[in-house]
Amino acid sequence: MLKARESVRTLKEYHPPLGNREGLRLVGVEPEELLLTNGTDEAIHIICETYLEPGDEALIVVPTFAMYEIYAAATGARAISIPAAADFKFPTERVLANISKRTRFIAVANPNNPTGAFAEIRDLTRIAEAAPDAALLVDEAYFEFCSETMAPKWRQLPNLFVSRTFSKAYGMAGLRIGVLMGTQDQVQMLRRASSPYNLNSVALACLPDALADQSYVQDYVGQALDGRRDLENELSLWGIHFWTSRANFVLMHLGDKCKPFINEMREGGILVRNRSSDYGCQDCVRITVGIREHNERLLASLREVFAGLGLREKVTR
Repeated sequence: MLKARESVRTLKEYHPPLGNREGLRLVGVEPEELLLTNGTDEAIHIICETYLEPGDEALIVVPTFAMYEIYAAATGARAISIPAAADFKFPTERVLANISKRTRFIAVANPNNPTGAFAEIRDLTRIAEAAPDAALLVDEAYFEFCSETMAPKWRQLPNLFVSRTFSKAYGMAGLRIGVLMGTQDQVQMLRRASSPYNLNSVALACLPDALADQSYVQDYVGQALDGRRDLENELSLWGIHFWTSRANFVLMHLGDKCKPFINEMREGGILVRNRSSDYGCQDCVRITVGIREHNERLLASLREVFAGLGLREKVTR
């Protein structure tokens, strides 16, 4: 049974009303099953502070979002990195093999950042069942681009937590709004460890309207998915190795063209991410897609830069 730290269980709970929660009903869960957070970063931080102590273990599949390891290590716990399988596939059996009596936290970004890989719901369910004393966080920051979710499986798996963000599909990154979901009992413990004023009044005022405007979200997601498809097709034409993505970005390998490509794209006003510092991602670049106009400009610049770097299309259009 997953239990919070004794220091958290004995904290006094103080939380004023968190603004108008009516709009949050559109998430599809009960208000008592969720906690508003200052972005996904705070959600990760709260879980680590609630359930991890020195000597505990946290399992993290790499490459992935760096904050899982940072917040886990800050508690004095041991962060264990588990390499992804071939082609960055989720290593279910490796994760299961690393679960021990000291495992208290397992973090999975789904889809994963920066690879775009997706862990099957059945595999995540197996992990939650195999580690009942550990908090399993499934970070669904890119949920809208894949439409598969673990919510609300915490009603059968009380050690499961699901986080979402309004920074991606909703375009509200500057407002720092996240949602952390789980069982009512576990969320009550998380609430004790969170700041009572973690969201500002502007963010709270914007949230219900943003949730209500699902036509905007669906339109944006549709354009991003079209852009992802077009980008993957373009990379195939040039013979560039990339990994099929379930998010709003694509990771590709450019070898010795990596840094020149990044610099040339920047000169043209397009920022792409060098992911060489991530595990297994040497000379890899991540490109994010968005609205149709931006996607078209991206592809035009990409063709020009590829040609300027001496690359040749492998397939005739």
